[in-house]
Amino acid sequence: MNILILGYGKMGQIIDQMATERGHTIIARIKKDNAQDLEKLDTAAIDVAIEFSQPDAAVSNISYCLKNNIPVLSGTTGWLDKKPEIEKLCQEENGTFFYASNYSIGVNLFFKLNEQLAAMMDKFDEYDISIDEIHHTQKKDAPSGTAITLAEGVLSHVKRTKEWKLGERTDGAIPIAAIRKDDVPGTHGVCYSSSIDDIEIKHTAHSREGFAKGAVLVAEWLKDKKGVLSMAEFLKL
Repeated sequence: MNILILGYGKMGQIIDQMATERGHTIIARIKKDNAQDLEKLDTAAIDVAIEFSQPDAAVSNISYCLKNNIPVLSGTTGWLDKKPEIEKLCQEENGTFFYASNYSIGVNLFFKLNEQLAAMMDKFDEYDISIDEIHHTQKKDAPSGTAITLAEGVLSHVKRTKEWKLGERTDGAIPIAAIRKDDVPGTHGVCYSSSIDDIEIKHTAHSREGFAKGAVLVAEWLKDKKGVLSMAEFLKL
């Protein structure tokens, strides 16, 4: 399979290595200092694009793929206010767009567990809900896309919650604490706290390899698909 990598930070480099080890060919590696090379590519030779860039580049990268009939999966966070526009463009172009805030298989199982726990806790109003996330200091957006997905999972099942807020606890809001430390791939926790006890679930990533492997597996699956897709379809949870 011929893969275009859009964004070549730490994640892009690990994806490159893992995809190559699985027998795929990297057609191009596009980053900020060679972005002009994107217009020179033979798009017909590209089977799928993997997009892990920066928030200010994601929309143009994904749009380029959709307009050139390249199936694209993105893991970039911090741009999701524009996601409805991208989904509309995907439909207009009869294209293929896959988004996940986190491609780790373990994290996506964690998302499902989070929703199941939230549904169980809905009727227990005595528990305050909070989310915390820890990432490496190079991560530019806060809270993480994974933390937002966790918050959305709680919001969809706990009626007393109305929104999430970064660092704030207000009526109806789920506070998210975003902590930045050196060399932390990603840790996420959801806590239900009362005066009697706490109930916590947590996912700790030990490296970025889980994220990269998940992205490559999705890319292999995505090649012949159409439409706006997500981990729900991929994992069939």
